[in-house]
Amino acid sequence: MDWRPGASLEVLRLRAALLEEVRAFFRARGVLEVETPLLGRAGVTDVHLASLATRIRGRAPPYYLQTSPEYAMKRLLAAGSGDIFQVCKAFRDGESGRQHNPEFTLIEWYRLGFDHLALMDEVEALITRLLAPRLKHPAERLSYRGAFERVLEIDPFEAPTALLAARATERLGASAAAFAADREALLDLLMGALVGPALGVERISFVDAYPAAQAALARLLPGEPVVAARFEAYVGGIELCNGFHELGSATEQRRRFENDLEARAARALPAMPIDERLLAALAAGFPDSAGVAVGFDRIVMLAADVGSIDAALSFTVDGA
Repeated sequence: MDWRPGASLEVLRLRAALLEEVRAFFRARGVLEVETPLLGRAGVTDVHLASLATRIRGRAPPYYLQTSPEYAMKRLLAAGSGDIFQVCKAFRDGESGRQHNPEFTLIEWYRLGFDHLALMDEVEALITRLLAPRLKHPAERLSYRGAFERVLEIDPFEAPTALLAARATERLGASAAAFAADREALLDLLMGALVGPALGVERISFVDAYPAAQAALARLLPGEPVVAARFEAYVGGIELCNGFHELGSATEQRRRFENDLEARAARALPAMPIDERLLAALAAGFPDSAGVAVGFDRIVMLAADVGSIDAALSFTVDGA
């Protein structure tokens, strides 16, 4: 049995130094560091995420290890916290591979009065501070449509589902067949397997204006009923973050959660409890804000120039 850590001591020292840089970055901007629970009564309804469930003796409902601290941090915002950030563990079932571990570290923060475009500027400043040696060119910004057109020469909003399926099969082979009838799953597959990995060559590539169906927690862009104020950032083909101009309507958020549950049922996925405390916080009055989660382990992976997230962690789930 191998008891040794996956990351070298050199990488662990680099990881500690990067954490210091993160905290200094937010301290200089007057952003409050907070902590929220890892366990909650509600998981996530998103069909693309799977929560890990556990039980607490003497308490009836299952509890869930949080896939991100988003819901709890939004409750703090509604309570008047002002700008906040945290560095914390998060958990997602079924995620493992070169860039994934079921337990991982997030940097998540929220800025009052920011939209997603202003938050992209701040994300760029933080990533540049942490990964400067990897960035040889200025950051670029692409729309979701523009990214698909650059890499796959198709319009993700207008292309028929059959064309998306054909392009996926052409590039990915028989493994794409299971997604052929599900448009949103096809788009997610194409973005994750083909479009994203082609972005961020020696630079930060931002992608924004995602389909509304892929941004259940984001506002819609004005005059664009099918386009959401969501963005991601890529460096070296690796997705580093996911950010939104946050939806503040409890009524609309409930409708989207319920739509998620219908989609989960259609895919034979387990039903998830809706976070009623989050909805109550939104109803009480949620400030105009934008938020983002950055994968810290992937930042370390890029900064250390290691080929797998295993080498950026002290211990993976398999080595714990």
